[in-house]
Amino acid sequence: MNNEEEKKDIGYLAPLNYDRYFKKVFSDLKIAKRFLEDFLDIEIQEIKAMPSEKYITDDARYVQFDFRCKIDNSYIIIEMQQWYKPDIVQRFYLYDALNTALQLEDLPKKSIELPNEQIKEVKDYRRLLPSITLIWLVADNLNIELDYLSFVPSPEELLTFVRDVKIWHNPDLAEVIKKREELLELINNKSNNLDFLQSNRLIFAFQKNIVKNKKYKKYYVWFELAQKTLKRVSDKLAYTEYEKDEILNEVIRRLKRVLENPDEIKYIKNYSDHIESLDRYEEGVKYYAYRDGRERGVKQGIEQGIEQGIEQGIEQEKANTKQIIQQAEEERKQAETKANIYKLLFKDGKSIEEISLILELSIDNINKILEDN
Repeated sequence: MNNEEEKKDIGYLAPLNYDRYFKKVFSDLKIAKRFLEDFLDIEIQEIKAMPSEKYITDDARYVQFDFRCKIDNSYIIIEMQQWYKPDIVQRFYLYDALNTALQLEDLPKKSIELPNEQIKEVKDYRRLLPSITLIWLVADNLNIELDYLSFVPSPEELLTFVRDVKIWHNPDLAEVIKKREELLELINNKSNNLDFLQSNRLIFAFQKNIVKNKKYKKYYVWFELAQKTLKRVSDKLAYTEYEKDEILNEVIRRLKRVLENPDEIKYIKNYSDHIESLDRYEEGVKYYAYRDGRERGVKQGIEQGIEQGIEQGIEQEKANTKQIIQQAEEERKQAETKANIYKLLFKDGKSIEEISLILELSIDNINKILEDN
């Protein structure tokens, strides 16, 4: 089959959930603006793209965001997370903090008076804007059934109030209401811009939940469309409703256009196979290791003929299972490292030396990984 025939047979769209296509789509600020308005339920007057790659310090070195922009009164990051990773909470909390810290580059200065009529220029931290970090989780839902989960810095007294069993078993409702009013006063305190903290948000959006829950929300169509492109739905009628919308039609056009390049078609297949193999391997190892370990443990205990033998057998197999899972996790990390090397080398055009600095791997190690493929 030649290239022209291959193009004609492609009916699906490039997956919006893949980082490289997500970036191609959201590089259009009209698309980014509309998505943020739909998800955050706000109206944005102005949006400005911000650099998505940064070198921080000698130790931190390098970080790359999927998408970063500045809207009217906030800096926003959108990160696409394709598959399960155990460190996403810590990693994206760090990204959220960096989104705030990077404002130091452009933060205006103010003059303060020192003794002996001296003047000193310092950063004006009052001009710092809130940070909103949106983590778009494709497969993971953190064991939560909600469409999304949003965290904001709030007084610790709120958590204490919710977790205090005595308060909620108090038959005197007036006491509960009094405590709530005290907390409302605390939350609404704007002294010295204290309310700035609550303007910052770290949001985990769960694609599979949104598609399943089908709530009548403006953001639903974005995740539904993404899910269809991820499943490579080729029925043109499946996209008819989106094409009636000017912005969503542009999304479809961009996702369709990249497939004019046969290399992109090959990339999608290889990337999809890679993700599916990782998912099957991880889930399979955990399931079979647990099942077989428990069965062997029980059998060993029965053969010993005593209850202690059953417990010892199960404990031993638990240890074996843990070792198998750890080995699987190590292999998954190696596969992830290889994927990151390929992405930086072939997609981002980085040299081996640059990749060595970014991933903190030796050049020999990188070359060995490439040779082993």
